[in-house]
Amino acid sequence: MTTSLQLPITMKLILSSLVSFLIVTVFFITKTDFSTSSFQPVLDKTILISNSSTKTKVHNLESVSCGKIPPSLADALIHYAASNTTPQQTLSEISITKKVLDKTSPCNFLVFGLGHDSLMWTSLNHGGRTIFLEEDESWIRNITEHFPSLESYHVRYDTKVRNAAAMLSTARESEECRHGVSMDLRASRCELALKSLPKVVYEMEWDLIMVDAPTGFHEEAPGRMSAIYTAGMMARSRKRGETTAVFVHDVDRPVEDEFTMEFLCRDYMTEEQGRLRHFTVPSHRNFNIAGGKFCP
Repeated sequence: MTTSLQLPITMKLILSSLVSFLIVTVFFITKTDFSTSSFQPVLDKTILISNSSTKTKVHNLESVSCGKIPPSLADALIHYAASNTTPQQTLSEISITKKVLDKTSPCNFLVFGLGHDSLMWTSLNHGGRTIFLEEDESWIRNITEHFPSLESYHVRYDTKVRNAAAMLSTARESEECRHGVSMDLRASRCELALKSLPKVVYEMEWDLIMVDAPTGFHEEAPGRMSAIYTAGMMARSRKRGETTAVFVHDVDRPVEDEFTMEFLCRDYMTEEQGRLRHFTVPSHRNFNIAGGKFCP
């Protein structure tokens, strides 16, 4: 008896619910435009680009354009992807110079030496000018045949590693090697000064100088005595207020160790990593720099 009474009540509830649903549906249809255009998706002309931080950058798609990768960067990518030969410097050593290039490039970058890392340096200084000075003419021909975009020049050295100690002693006592900041190096009387480099080297102001040549691992090699001294003088000769980042590799060897401390100065050393030292040498055209001394 109880079941028969509940059934009509349940049916009434169902029917009333259906009626209510139909009424709501009809009301919705009359108030809404169901044309096809209402279902057209709105094209969002922005893209969201996530970065390493918690923020998200918004770019307008109309401002995004595609372009070709610069030839120097393309050459570098292909070369290092396909080569089994690694650069002369370690990753930690390379990172020191890269850190400076990140802040200063495009800039003027002078490199003593042409090697397996040359394409990398040019690419990291994309848009700037990177010049390589190399002692081996055959090596220049070999490299430029594969990478003609590299700007390199042949340089002759008349020094020997076996004479390094005597040259350092003479330079320490010579006023000619300590002054002449405003003088053209080509007119210098200091025996350490490189006076026959390509004309462009003397005419440009260099933001970065890398000394990774010439050869210096045996007694009859030319050594880097003159390259280090010349790099230091170029930095000191820049316009007032300017500084030059000078990097010297292989400072685990006596010549590189002693000559960097003597002519690039211990107090100018910014960082040392592995066999690489980084010096920040200020212009000495202002006589008050370093109290008028060669080193502070």
